[in-house]
Parts: sequence; C-alpha cells; structure tokens
Amino acid sequence: QVHLVESGGGLVQSGGSLRLSCAGSGFTYSRYAISWYRRQTPGKERELVASITHPGDTTDYADSVKGRFTISRDNAKNTVYLQMNSLKPEDTAVYYCNARWVGLNDYWGQGTQVTVSS
Repeated sequence: QVHLVESGGGLVQSGGSLRLSCAGSGFTYSRYAISWYRRQTPGKERELVASITHPGDTTDYADSVKGRFTISRDNAKNTVYLQMNSLKPEDTAVYYCNARWVGLNDYWGQGTQVTVSS
C-alpha cells in the first residue's frame, strides 16, 4: 500500500525555521521526482514550492522561496526534506508532498500546516 506522509509543520515566528519531512513507502520512492506544494488559501490552487528530480537530484524553487528554502533527499530513508529558513507570514499554508513518475504514477500526501506569526 502506498503511503506518503508529511511531518514537521507547526507554528513559528517570523524569521524562524522549520524542516518538513516527506516519507514514502509502498513504492520505489528513490526513483520518483519529489515536489513540495503549498495551498495558502482554502480553495486556491496549490503552488509549486520546490522540487527535486530523479535521476540527477536537480532542484528547482519558486521565486518566492529561493535563497530561503532548501529541498534535499535521503534515499536510504525514503525521505525528502524541505528546510525552510527566514520564514515570513506569507509562507503560512498547508504544505503537500508529491511523488511523481511522469506518465506512470502521481501520489500526494495529506498535508502539514505551517503557520508563521508576525
């Protein structure tokens, strides 16, 4: 059974840091491109925040988080991390993990809430 589980969200003050984790099981996690999305307002479309490819581990970031967020993966642990530094109130959102093998499978986690207070 496929599982994709986010953790690490919470409440933090502006300027603070959080590290989100995305753990996968039930599929060959290391062979998937992993992305983090966020939804800042209920009903609004999810915004791509960061991604890391397979193969090559090439990373990409939304302009709004470049220089502040870092995505990385530990294939031995089937986990991708999103290190978020210098957080701003506008980073407040539900953050979702996505695992994608283009043309084959597309998995989503349930989301984790990040709230940044001013």
